Amino acid sequence: MTSRDRPDLLPSRRDLLVGGATLLAAGTAYARMPRRPTMMIGKDQLDKIVPLHIGDWSYETASGLVLPPPDQLARLLYDQQLTRAYTSPDQLPVMLLMAYGSSQGGMLQIHRPEICYPASGFHLTETQVTSIPLTTGRKVPARGFTATSDTRVEQVLYWTRIGDMIPTSWYGQRLSVIRSNLAGMIPDGLLVRLSTVSVDPVQAQQTLKTFAAAMLGAMPPTTRRMLIGPAAA
Repeated sequence: MTSRDRPDLLPSRRDLLVGGATLLAAGTAYARMPRRPTMMIGKDQLDKIVPLHIGDWSYETASGLVLPPPDQLARLLYDQQLTRAYTSPDQLPVMLLMAYGSSQGGMLQIHRPEICYPASGFHLTETQVTSIPLTTGRKVPARGFTATSDTRVEQVLYWTRIGDMIPTSWYGQRLSVIRSNLAGMIPDGLLVRLSTVSVDPVQAQQTLKTFAAAMLGAMPPTTRRMLIGPAAA
């Protein structure tokens, strides 16, 4: 006996429509699967692109910074990390951390400082959205906060670049990844964090912005794009 002899075995019009819609959705999802990685920073390049002398500051040491937790997830997240402390005869010292991940997606996204500081025993003020004026007339979106522990008070300024975008929140970071994925790309991610030990947030934040502007201004446009993307370069 064949399906022609049993009409009840033949697919209904509704089954055909549902099946066709399912295949179309699957085909669309496959077509939009991200396939092209976006890697703006090459292997071991962070150490080479950041100057040792930035404005009035000079490189002093690579120790003393609050670092992301050294767990298995962090090892998956970051291909490169750069830690430096800069000193100046007339300005507050500045600690610089850069953490780079060549592939951002799903749960594998760079840790924002609001995660690593509490993990190191600091209490944070509410983070404030701000911006870093550049000599080019552009501004880099950023966030700042005060981190207090039993032994010191740090003022922190940071930004994250996900692909071509600089999101100022965790939600914006997730949205940046989704937008890149829909365009067929796997974005990279970079955290740039500046900090200094000071109880004066106004003076310290201005110092950190001056340092950031000097650092970016000392770089050629191609290198500057690695840190802030094309929109702010």
